[in-house]
Amino acid sequence: MENDNNTIHLLDKGFIRLVDFMGSDNRVVSSARVSFGGTSKGEERDKGLIKYLLEHKHHTPFEHCYFQFHVCCPIYVARQWMRHRWGSFNEISARYTQVKDEFYIPSHFRGQDFKNRQGSVEAHMDDEALRKLYEDSVEASFAAYNKLIEAGVAREMARGVLPVCQYTQFYWSVNARSLLNFLQLRTDGHAQYEIRVYADAIAQIFKEKMPWSWEAFEALNKQLPLGAA
Repeated sequence: MENDNNTIHLLDKGFIRLVDFMGSDNRVVSSARVSFGGTSKGEERDKGLIKYLLEHKHHTPFEHCYFQFHVCCPIYVARQWMRHRWGSFNEISARYTQVKDEFYIPSHFRGQDFKNRQGSVEAHMDDEALRKLYEDSVEASFAAYNKLIEAGVAREMARGVLPVCQYTQFYWSVNARSLLNFLQLRTDGHAQYEIRVYADAIAQIFKEKMPWSWEAFEALNKQLPLGAA
């Protein structure tokens, strides 16, 4: 994970960038206290309120804080990401634009977990040979795509030969409540590694922007491996 200004570089060609942020821990506090006409009671009591809100699942005050991210990740990571419906997505279209030679090539291969059909496990494999097989397959698919484009085939059809390790880009706007739910699920050790590295990067951003909320959230979710990537 490399950090370049507001952009965190991930995997081999991916990144996540915070585009915009609206809100603060104080916004959560003021949104909660408006229920009974109150205001800030000082830092320690305000921190205690945030902890109370999370512990007792009073989540609506967190919905008044918004994050917007620019994400570049493999398509199969994006498809997992977009299962989190409480957010707004706008993704680059391969109907409007010609696909670039940008594909995720793993440096290390995991084995299938036969106890968990959707999971993987560390395994001793010939990474060099498997990477060659993987790269050859990607190159053949991209070459076929280009030949179809040169033959005049519509982009919306030619893209069908491309693999799901192709990088895509999208903008994601999400409130803090939904973002915490995303982090709880996607930083967990059972989440796929490739999406977990993005979740860990987002956790770092969340911690910087809303430290009181993150401190309370982390205390309630000791399993979160912040920065494990």
